[in-house]
Amino acid sequence: MDDTPKRVIYLEHRAIGRLDLRPMAPLWRRSAADLLALEGQVELAISWDRPMEDPRELSEIPEVRLWHIHVDQHCPWLPLLLERHTGQLSRYVAMVVPHGFHASEGIRFHPEALELWVTARLMVLDRWCHSHGLSGRRRLEQMASVLGFALDPSFWTLMDGARYPAPP
Repeated sequence: MDDTPKRVIYLEHRAIGRLDLRPMAPLWRRSAADLLALEGQVELAISWDRPMEDPRELSEIPEVRLWHIHVDQHCPWLPLLLERHTGQLSRYVAMVVPHGFHASEGIRFHPEALELWVTARLMVLDRWCHSHGLSGRRRLEQMASVLGFALDPSFWTLMDGARYPAPP
């Protein structure tokens, strides 16, 4: 049993429909180090009213997916914070990556799409951690592992050799 305290972000129908990111404000107010300290502790509680006969998963509802795509662009660190053991990370990724849902197998991501998203997220978050003087590679490797990826150490060697333009 995981005794880690959870931080629940409540996403109401109205906020989702308006692409309102204000529910994320408690996280935005934190420093990068404080955000990383929340690794695996955040849950998104989605409230989306729909008829009982609506068979769709939340990730099949365009408005819910659009909100997640929006937050994915503004809070790139969110996947690192999401709880992993109950499927919060997988559900989040299903909102932003093409997939299919099978009653017996659950979520089946399109492999190339998932690989591209994971690779891009590793690059963005590695640079984000580095820009804040933090080491996050172990965390990033764990996040990738939950999604079915084992990183070759040469990935980090390549990232260490990457060159970036000087800021204006």
